[in-house]
Amino acid sequence: MTDKPKKMKTPDTQTVTEVKHWTDRLFSFRVTRPQSLRFRSGEFVMIGLMGDNGRPLMRAYSIASPSWDETLEFYSIKVADGPLTSRLQHIKVGDEIIMRPKPVGTLVHDALLPGKRLWFFATGTGLAPFASLMREPETYENYDEIIMCHTCRDVADLEYGRQLVQSLPDDPLIGDMVGGKLRYFPTTTREQSPVMGRITDKLEDGSLFKDLAGLPICKETDRAMVCGSIGLNTDLKRILEGFGLEEGANSKPAEYVVEKAFVD
Repeated sequence: MTDKPKKMKTPDTQTVTEVKHWTDRLFSFRVTRPQSLRFRSGEFVMIGLMGDNGRPLMRAYSIASPSWDETLEFYSIKVADGPLTSRLQHIKVGDEIIMRPKPVGTLVHDALLPGKRLWFFATGTGLAPFASLMREPETYENYDEIIMCHTCRDVADLEYGRQLVQSLPDDPLIGDMVGGKLRYFPTTTREQSPVMGRITDKLEDGSLFKDLAGLPICKETDRAMVCGSIGLNTDLKRILEGFGLEEGANSKPAEYVVEKAFVD
């Protein structure tokens, strides 16, 4: 008697409810949320489309919407020859995407020890998990000050984040909590803008703290989350550890965490 072959589990499909193209390289979209899905703000899931070979083509995407939202938002780059994004960028309202609803990730409050000031460091679409966390009530309950540092090449690449931050004081759920707690620090590396330069350089030369009129990062009070390119992640790990911070995890909370699943 031979064992019957196991059937491959079919991932869930969700319907696209909204698509917005920010630039020729960036877009965001919303999809329906499975009733059974529970996640912590800052986590990611696997989403994708069916490939030509009949197999799902999946990638890790941070959920940009907060845990309480009724739909799921994602923020993505467009890559002309990218296996997934070359197709994903053409989705329209009513289309379906594939999603494996098993949220995971390190950019969650549970992975950090209690502190007073929380730093979000992002490049490009690495802003996505922080778009979730900036709309999470727990963020404002846990910290006296939250600083969102976002670095992109061009000014237009900052627009998604800028509009989001601008809208938060009017948010019916967290507007009163945001108050004067959230500070937004956007920089560009190519196109001229009010603040030019890489966030890593500004941390190392101290100009970031001068621009924000704040004290340098301190192990006792500061916590940080990082989501960006491999280069950014590596540099910020070194810089943050230079300030005395230790890397945390869900199993062992500490002073900073890095999302390893994201590469811009």
